[in-house]
Amino acid sequence: MSFAADYLAQLERFAARGPLPRIRALHLPPAQANADNRGEFCAVELDDGALGLSYVLLDDTLARLHEAAHLTALAGADALEVARRYVGGTGIDKTIGFAAANALTRCLYDRAGFRPDNSADSIGQLQPQAGESIGMIGLFMPLLGRILDSGAKLTVVELKTELAGEHEGYRVTTDAAELAGCIKVVSTSTLLLNDTLDRMLTCCRDARWIAMIGPSAGCLPDALFARGVTLVGGSWVTDCAAFIDALESGASRTASAEKYALTRANYPGFDALLART
Repeated sequence: MSFAADYLAQLERFAARGPLPRIRALHLPPAQANADNRGEFCAVELDDGALGLSYVLLDDTLARLHEAAHLTALAGADALEVARRYVGGTGIDKTIGFAAANALTRCLYDRAGFRPDNSADSIGQLQPQAGESIGMIGLFMPLLGRILDSGAKLTVVELKTELAGEHEGYRVTTDAAELAGCIKVVSTSTLLLNDTLDRMLTCCRDARWIAMIGPSAGCLPDALFARGVTLVGGSWVTDCAAFIDALESGASRTASAEKYALTRANYPGFDALLART
């Protein structure tokens, strides 16, 4: 099955344990993303205060979300029913479904009393070394410095053809096959929305460490670990109201959320979490 199907199957099991909170609201960033991409995520808020994020800068997703007046009808909706759109939907329905699924994941964590460990490493614990071949899926400009300073050889795979070419210390390509030979890879969580996850992971067959990071990586990691991902890094919202205010205004969310990292070593597993609820 696809990652989406595996993920939803877990949430269905969670729902079978008892009533889940309904959706309180969908929160959108400004219609025009800031230059630093602070407006790249929407959030589904549940009645218990749980938030789930989803990336909105794929194609015209953000504009279509702002144009879709019917989205106000999400208030009071069954969160699991909306999450099912992640598997069967397309476009903005899939985007919203993923956010709802991630909100239910936060609900599960809260009910199980689980708080992921904070991440002190912005590059997903890659620990790049001189001479190593490192892969990057999606161009993370803020992460380039640490990787390049290590003396590692960096190959970046991008969908945007205008970014392709040779740069000082690294190369950007649209050919995912060039990830072959990379022993460590850091990836954007956008793969979870643009239907490229399995293809990209196949291209990372030589990697012994694959880190998937980003605020929208707030999903259950079990199915990613099963596919070879070794670290999943997301954002843990610590102040829901402040986070929503920052998201909707396009301001920094740093003061209202903390980065976390999950690996097989520090993640108890879905079955253990479910048993705690």
